Amino acid sequence: MNRLFKTRVTEFFGIPRPIVASGMQWLSTADYVGAAARCGMMGFITAGSFPDLAGLRDEIRRCRVIAERRPFGVNVSMLPKLVEGEKTERIFDLIIEEGVRFVETAGRSPEAYLPRLHGAGIKVLHKVPAVKYALKAQALGVDAVTVVGAECGGHPGMELVGTMVQAAVAAREIDIPLIIGGGIGTGAHIVAALALGADGVAIGTRFLVAEEIWAHRSYKERLIRADETDTMLLLQSLRNTLRALRNDTAHKIRQLEELHGGNLEVLMPHISGKAGRKAYETGDTSIGALAAGQAVAFADRIEPLAAIVERLDAEARRAMERLDRLGGLGLRQKDG
Repeated sequence: MNRLFKTRVTEFFGIPRPIVASGMQWLSTADYVGAAARCGMMGFITAGSFPDLAGLRDEIRRCRVIAERRPFGVNVSMLPKLVEGEKTERIFDLIIEEGVRFVETAGRSPEAYLPRLHGAGIKVLHKVPAVKYALKAQALGVDAVTVVGAECGGHPGMELVGTMVQAAVAAREIDIPLIIGGGIGTGAHIVAALALGADGVAIGTRFLVAEEIWAHRSYKERLIRADETDTMLLLQSLRNTLRALRNDTAHKIRQLEELHGGNLEVLMPHISGKAGRKAYETGDTSIGALAAGQAVAFADRIEPLAAIVERLDAEARRAMERLDRLGGLGLRQKDG
C-alpha cells in the first residue's frame, strides 16, 4: 500500500494513512470499519449502535475477520452526565475481553477508565470540540486527541471555533499525537492539516456515501445533492450543539428551541437517535436530526470506500505538487 505520509498518527495506530474514520452513530458497523482498516485507515465501531453487549461482541468479531487482522477500535461516546442504567463500564469490560487495542472516547472525560484500559494495553483517543478540553485530556493521560472544528457534523461544541484555527492552536499546545477533524473532505485538506501541525485527520461526513455504509441509497443521494450550506446548527439551547442536515426535522427543532428554549421533554421526540436510524433505513431524509458536516459538499458519488481513499491520495499528491511549484517559483523570484 502506497504511503504518502509518515506521522505520529501512522506510527501510533500502525497504519499507512494518517486518517481516522471517526465513529458515527448507527453507521460505523463492521462492514465500514473493516473496509477502513483494509484501506490503511483507523476506524471505530460505535458501541452505542448496539442495544446489547452480545451484539457489540459479535460485531467486533465480525470486524476482525473483515479487517483481515488490521487494527481497528471501538468508539464509546459517553453521555455528558452519568445516568441510571448507563453501561459504559460493561462496554469497556467487553472491549478488554475481546482484545481490542484502540478506543475512541467522547462526550465525557474518560479519566475514571484510563487505569484499567491502559492496564490492558489499550490506547485511548479522546475526541473534543475545543483545545482547552484537549489539554485537559492530555493532562489526564490519554494517548492521543482529536480536536474538531465548527465545520464538523455531530457535536462541534459551544465555542464553534473553525478547523484552521483549532488546528494551529492545538499544534502549538498539544504534545501527544494530534488529529484534526471538521470539514475535512479532500486530499488537499489532509495536506493542509499536516502543514498546520496536526499528525492526522478525522473524516466522517465525506465517507457517508461509501458503499460500505449500510444506509439507504436515497439518503446517500440526498447527501450528493447537498452543498456546504445544507447543514444547520441545533440544540445550542441544550448546550449540546449539533450540526445536522437541513431537513424538516431540523427546521422543527429550530422552531421549538425558539419557542421553548432548552426544554428537553419537548425536543426529545425530534432529536431521538431512533428517528435518525429510521431515516437511514428508509431513505426518508425529511425526518431525523441527521448529523452531517460541511464537508458534505465533497460527497459527490456513491462508490466503494477504497475508491474514495484513492481519490483522497490523488488530491493530496496534486496539492503537494502545487506547493512544490509555488515554492520553486518563489525561489526563482528571489534569485532574480
